Amino acid sequence: MPDTDSLRADALARIAEADTLDTLEQHRVAFLGKKGSISGLMKTLGGMSPEERSEAGAKFNALRNEVAEALATRKAGLEAAALEAKLASETLDLSLPAPDAPTGSVHPVSQVMDELAEIFADMGFAVATGPEIEDDWHNFTALNMPESHPARAMHDTFYFPDTDEHGRSMLLRTHTSPVQIRSMLNEGAPLRIIAPGRVYRSDSDATHTPMFHQIEGLVIDKGIHLGRLKWTLETFLKAFFERDDIVLRLRPSYFPFTEPSVEVDVGYSMEKGRRVVGGSGDDEGHAWMEVLGSGMVNRKVIEFGGLDPDEWQGFAFGTGVDRLAMLKYGMDDLRAFFDGDLRWMKHYGFAALDVPTLSGGVGVGA
Repeated sequence: MPDTDSLRADALARIAEADTLDTLEQHRVAFLGKKGSISGLMKTLGGMSPEERSEAGAKFNALRNEVAEALATRKAGLEAAALEAKLASETLDLSLPAPDAPTGSVHPVSQVMDELAEIFADMGFAVATGPEIEDDWHNFTALNMPESHPARAMHDTFYFPDTDEHGRSMLLRTHTSPVQIRSMLNEGAPLRIIAPGRVYRSDSDATHTPMFHQIEGLVIDKGIHLGRLKWTLETFLKAFFERDDIVLRLRPSYFPFTEPSVEVDVGYSMEKGRRVVGGSGDDEGHAWMEVLGSGMVNRKVIEFGGLDPDEWQGFAFGTGVDRLAMLKYGMDDLRAFFDGDLRWMKHYGFAALDVPTLSGGVGVGA
């Protein structure tokens, strides 16, 4: 039978003397590798008698286990020594500022949404929401647009193939005006709300996208007239553009849900290739630009909202949030809002903890 005692002593001595992990690995291969000396002993068991195999097998296994344990212990010791040496040779200055971590930014649309909500909250408006998948009754009929009305075709609507339980056609809402109907039906009058949100129309170019953001406002009360509408819009636009020289021009127009209806223009000038809102469009170097649609709520719409038009009157207005963002912050292509280009976001985005606010409020004493 091979002399296992001598082999054990040699293996343990060489393992104990190993001073690097590479040397230790060489010893492991020499003793326990496929062609190692202890592995070779295990291969001799097949040629022994049963009695010899029983005795030799126990010794060989004990030798292999002892050497394997010595290798693991020595490896742990060498690794600990290497770590200690590394810690002793390297230093970390804990007084240095931590590197900047990647941070996100607030999208201009989200920023403008917050600004609008803050302005109108100062003016006593509440925020109302509604479903983006609407039925054609709330989206068209209740807004004085029956099936034969040409405004339905004008909206380039995304329709769904199925109808709801009432047989109504389902669609992606083309404006947030259905929220006005739902608010009148659910809350009654008096009412003062804004309805911001996503809307959808089949259109795409530099100033139109299939999905965009809109904000609409509705006031229902007694004794409401166009003068209150004009003051509300003038106060809002002065606060939003942060200028006192905002001049409005109201032009007669047509919307099926308001009567009379007016387009709202603001004066602007061109400065360094961008439109800057302010001044009168009749001044030299200035022009007029339409920014809002508005008017007195049509009597039929008030009736569809469950209210008596002889008792309650109101005004409504609406505008595109994306367009307001473009005007205020100097952007020239609406499609970039939805491209997901991080370079664009880094240029136009707002730091999450350092965004401009309008917390100073607006004057509402008029």
